[in-house]
Amino acid sequence: MRVKTVVSLYQSVVTQATADRGTVLVVEDEDHLAELYTEYLEGEYEVRTAYGGVEAMEMLASDLDVVLLDRRMPIVSGNEVLAEIEERGLQCRVAMVTAVDPDFDIIDMGCDDYVVKPVTRDRLTEVVDRLLKLSEYTDRKRDLTSKKLKRNVLQVEKTESELADSDTFQRLQREIAEMEETIQGIADDLGDDYVANKQ
Repeated sequence: MRVKTVVSLYQSVVTQATADRGTVLVVEDEDHLAELYTEYLEGEYEVRTAYGGVEAMEMLASDLDVVLLDRRMPIVSGNEVLAEIEERGLQCRVAMVTAVDPDFDIIDMGCDDYVVKPVTRDRLTEVVDRLLKLSEYTDRKRDLTSKKLKRNVLQVEKTESELADSDTFQRLQREIAEMEETIQGIADDLGDDYVANKQ
């Protein structure tokens, strides 16, 4: 009984750890590729697998962080799945992973990345990691903007001595400085050009 409890606890810790890394939906109508991509990623992330566009439509959810989406699929194409993601206002990042060579039409597509098959394990992991970092960057920038707006209001409404005497305001200043440093670190990892283009 005790061994079962320890195993159960370990499994829940592992599940939580992978969920903390991000939830990825793999959408691929070729079963062997769907399973291969899932195998590539499942040690690092919580991975869900849709074997085609129809199943993908049913599996779209608000807790998804990244969708790896085949573009050319029968019945429901990757473009249609992407349109549904946009229609629902889901906040996940999307990478097209496809055998369709890119053309100028990708300019107006709502995806964040476009990857041409064949795809290696390292390449797929790199794409997911980058998109998760991009989401983190965007979320942290939004939080930072909110804190800066509050700071600006207080700086207008309060005297310098009131601001200096306020522990709460000084804490806010420290939080802003720490957040700016963290955000810059993420931007450095992503590359400033990528961040500028993909926000």
